[in-house]
Amino acid sequence: MKEQSQSNEVLAVKDEESERPIPNAWRQQLREIVNAFAVGDYGLSAGVKGVPPLSADRASQIRDYVEGYGATLVALPEETWNSSVCIWYGDHWAALVDLWTEQEGRSDLVLHTRVRELDSGFSVEVDLVYVP
Repeated sequence: MKEQSQSNEVLAVKDEESERPIPNAWRQQLREIVNAFAVGDYGLSAGVKGVPPLSADRASQIRDYVEGYGATLVALPEETWNSSVCIWYGDHWAALVDLWTEQEGRSDLVLHTRVRELDSGFSVEVDLVYVP
C-alpha cells in the first residue's frame, strides 16, 4: 500500500497505528469549512459540498470557542498541511487541522473532524474547534 504517489499526493491510508498527513482529497473541503468560519458562518449555512450543516448548538459552541480565543481566523495557508494530521479509527478518520489567525499565524486552535469514505469521495463531519 503506497502512501504517496510519484506526484507527492498524500492518500487516505487506513492506519490505526500512527498519525498521517491530511490527504489531498480532503483539503479543499477543509479549506472551505475554515473559510466559512473565518467569515462568521459557524453553521456552514452557505454550504460546503460533502459536509453537513452544523446544528445551532454545535455552531454556537464553535463560535464561542473561536471568539473566546481572541484572535481572527484566516484562510488555511499551504503550510497547515505540514503539521495537520489524521488517524484511522475503524470506520472513520479523525483529522486535526491546525488553524491560523491574523495575529499569530499558526495558532493553538485546531479543527477536529471525522472523515468517512463514500463511493463518491469523502464526507467530512465537523466535530469541534478547540485548543488541545
